[in-house]
Amino acid sequence: MNNNFILTSASRWSLAICMLVALFNSGGSSAVEFGSEAAISSSPLPLLTEKSSKYQRPTNWARYRPAMHLTPEKHWMNDPQRPIMIDGIWHYYYLYNADYPIGNGTEWYHATSVDLVHWQDHGVAIDKYKNGLGDIETGSAVIDINNTAGFGPGAVIAIMTQQHEGVQRQSLFVSTDGGYRFKAYQDNPIMDNPGSQHWRDPKIVWDDTRNEWLMVLAEGHKIGFYTSPDLKHWKYQSGFKRSDLGILECPDLFRMSVNGDTATTRWVLVTGANGFKKGMTTGTVYWTGEWDGEHFTADRDEPQWLDFGADFYATVTWDDPRNNDAERLTSRYAIGWLNNWAYATKLPTDDWHGGANSVVRRIMLQSVDGKPQLVSQPINAINKLEGSTVARSNIRVTEASKTTLPQPPSDAYRLRVKINADSDAKEVRFRLKEGKKHFSIVGYNLANDTVFIQRDSDAIANAMPKVYREVRKSPVQMRDGFVMLDIIVDTTSIEVFVNNGEVVLSNLVFGAPGANGLSVESIGGNTELSLFELAPLKVAPIIRSKGNTR
Repeated sequence: MNNNFILTSASRWSLAICMLVALFNSGGSSAVEFGSEAAISSSPLPLLTEKSSKYQRPTNWARYRPAMHLTPEKHWMNDPQRPIMIDGIWHYYYLYNADYPIGNGTEWYHATSVDLVHWQDHGVAIDKYKNGLGDIETGSAVIDINNTAGFGPGAVIAIMTQQHEGVQRQSLFVSTDGGYRFKAYQDNPIMDNPGSQHWRDPKIVWDDTRNEWLMVLAEGHKIGFYTSPDLKHWKYQSGFKRSDLGILECPDLFRMSVNGDTATTRWVLVTGANGFKKGMTTGTVYWTGEWDGEHFTADRDEPQWLDFGADFYATVTWDDPRNNDAERLTSRYAIGWLNNWAYATKLPTDDWHGGANSVVRRIMLQSVDGKPQLVSQPINAINKLEGSTVARSNIRVTEASKTTLPQPPSDAYRLRVKINADSDAKEVRFRLKEGKKHFSIVGYNLANDTVFIQRDSDAIANAMPKVYREVRKSPVQMRDGFVMLDIIVDTTSIEVFVNNGEVVLSNLVFGAPGANGLSVESIGGNTELSLFELAPLKVAPIIRSKGNTR
């Protein structure tokens, strides 16, 4: 085993980045600085790729292929796996099934990025069905900087669930080439099943306060907490039980400062859950609280929702190791699976399946109406995709008829609107992807201060289960006399960030082929829009391992 791979990897990446900078600067582009069109392969030489300079997807792309969301070239994708950074490059994995729909079982597929917007794929990093313990399911990778596990300083260690004949166990895999390929640990499983039906999705973090590894594990209606000195031997500490949120999955635990004040921090426990008892569908919930090394104590019994849409699940969060300690406590990144198990296998995406990943968000813990709450905003790198903005101010939308707005000139676009509290309407509705009698709605009800997404009139709604046609909504107050909607629209998705991310709703939506109209209607009175901004978003092609960009 090569214990010096970090030095070798660092030298290789440094050379590649320097060459990229020189090549792109010679063309007047700051692509590498902003994280852009360049993606780096596992080769020592950089792979220069097609720039994201077009606003229309190539004509040979599938009709529903997203313009700027990550999807596999073909087959099935689901749960994201938390990215790690090696020498300035994000290494990201997601669950992938090349045998779908005929065969079962997932494995870890690998993609890299310098900006979390443009991606290059590298194929499967951990193969399923190779060590006799089953397929490769959700878990997490860490960089063992201090060689606690004995595989060498800086070894990349992934711990995930493997399932064989219905039994879920936790296994360890090691990469000594910088996260491109992993080998199974000879003494797997490192955690054998104690007799639980649901026992999966380990998330590993380093608890620097106690100088040990900390794991959260989904155990049916409970989140289990485990600690370890070496990533191989784990001791059970306690459990956090819930009976009102269905089967819990994909947990996470991390510490954040409140309002950026490092003197005031809370631990945040996150999990995938089913909110059917609370008028929700599957999604991501969290609690703020305290971790004392053995137990998590929630500040409040009722969970909060990270996203109120139908399609934000299996969420992972991570910090940026380039930041100092204060910055790492202040903000994190998050990404979720844009899909819902209620209809994931019924989507009209014939060349690939399993929806897509959400855009990466920056999350912060802020005090909102007197309590700590996670707020989410699209990462700044997405701004680099924006083209020339059409801006209008002080628009009056009358009740008399539907008003056509400036039309999106691109497959993906960003819409920002500021709704004035002086409006006397009961509700304002923006129709997106409108055409051929189909559309989806993002709206705000001024009578009860509620934002909502409605897709019962989109192109596939009638063929979907009832849960697909249900309205997704959340209460949200106007701030300083306005409510601000920041809406990112792609070929098959809408992600709405309200009041700088105080509330977020993410939904898959499907317009009729070629339909991308945009209009607004005011219900029960007139609506005043203080601001309207429409910006096209460039296509961010995914650079495939064989050189194509579909």
